[in-house]
Amino acid sequence: MDISSTGLRVLRQIAESGSFTAAATRLGYTQSAVSRQAASLERSAGTALFERHPDGVRLTPAGLTLLRHARTILDCLTAAERDLTGTGPRTELVRLGLFLSAGAALLPPSLTRLAATDPQITVTTTEGTTPSLIRALRAGSIDLAVLTSRPPHRPLDGESPRLHAETVADTELVVAAPSTGEFAGRTAVHVDELVDAPWVATPASRSEPLLGVWPGLPGRPRIVHRARDWLTKLQLVAGGFGVTTVPLRLSPVLPPGVSLLHVEGAPPEVRRILVARLPGRPAPAISAVTRAIASTA
Repeated sequence: MDISSTGLRVLRQIAESGSFTAAATRLGYTQSAVSRQAASLERSAGTALFERHPDGVRLTPAGLTLLRHARTILDCLTAAERDLTGTGPRTELVRLGLFLSAGAALLPPSLTRLAATDPQITVTTTEGTTPSLIRALRAGSIDLAVLTSRPPHRPLDGESPRLHAETVADTELVVAAPSTGEFAGRTAVHVDELVDAPWVATPASRSEPLLGVWPGLPGRPRIVHRARDWLTKLQLVAGGFGVTTVPLRLSPVLPPGVSLLHVEGAPPEVRRILVARLPGRPAPAISAVTRAIASTA
């Protein structure tokens, strides 16, 4: 097969982003250029590598096979470039992904512990939703991911072999509300009282879930503000402009003016926090980062 490194990078980015359009944006290419690279890959491989679906693009079994080799080849090319330019890392690098609210509560204490126990390890981080981080893991763009799941806690994705996932904590989902106003002085709220509440939520897409609205809320939620950044969402709540959902673990880092309410009249919403990686024996640095996260979760 005559496959270029550019083609392999395009393959990896399509696998991670789930669409040709998103891959083109992240790579700085036009969509037509990404489509040409994808077509060239399929010609060279002699088989279909991509499946087009209404909600995006997924790799075929042959595409997943090529992706596993692409990760190895691209890592080797990166290492060769570092050796040739003399810029090889003096420390062990672990690329960590975290779901959108994990960074504030989990990341600082984990990095502090890691600095004390394994100072030779350098961690770089990126935030994303659980689906996007799973794609990044599969594509080899990150080494480790802190993910969240809700009951019944099914496998993280449908691909084989399954990701290795380790549970580090369970946390209750609660509602963050302004400390003044309708819910002032309260520690609980009935789910029926939330039906007409103004919500601050992370917008959903075809491949990403709606975040920030109580699951199973009766009726259609009234979303008044849409934001992805958790600090923005919580500051809007503190200002009295709406309510949002948060894991109870975020309580130590809430801004002034925000109160947490347990929801009554509905089944409890428990979120499981997991650390996931590709199957197989992990590198010692990945194991060390996993231990640091588990010890502070």
